[in-house]
Amino acid sequence: MIDSKQVSISQTFPRLTVYSEENFLGSQRILRGNLGIRDLDNILGGIESLKFFSTSSNATLVLFTNTRFRGNFRVIRGNRIIRDLDDLIAGNDVESLISSNQRLTLAQIRIIRNSGNLPSGYRLI
Repeated sequence: MIDSKQVSISQTFPRLTVYSEENFLGSQRILRGNLGIRDLDNILGGIESLKFFSTSSNATLVLFTNTRFRGNFRVIRGNRIIRDLDDLIAGNDVESLISSNQRLTLAQIRIIRNSGNLPSGYRLI
């Protein structure tokens, strides 16, 4: 006999752990799945450090110098720990980010930057 229970699939990766202070101190929050944070100041009163982890080599973390995925950006592939988000992109602080288990191309990132909209299937925070 086959069990007819519904199966719920939750997206576990990537896992983004954010901290309110540099060097992984202060309050923390764990965020999972493909998502974009349009203003880091709205999470924990400001995100100052983070840990990005995924089992996929295609995982992409995109950091932006302005809110709403605008301004200059830096692309990080694979797992990363960042102790301090200040002055990280050409002397500018990180103000928004995208965390993805997929490989985002530069063309896709530019479309997001120009439109301010995330791809389908991404959660906006």
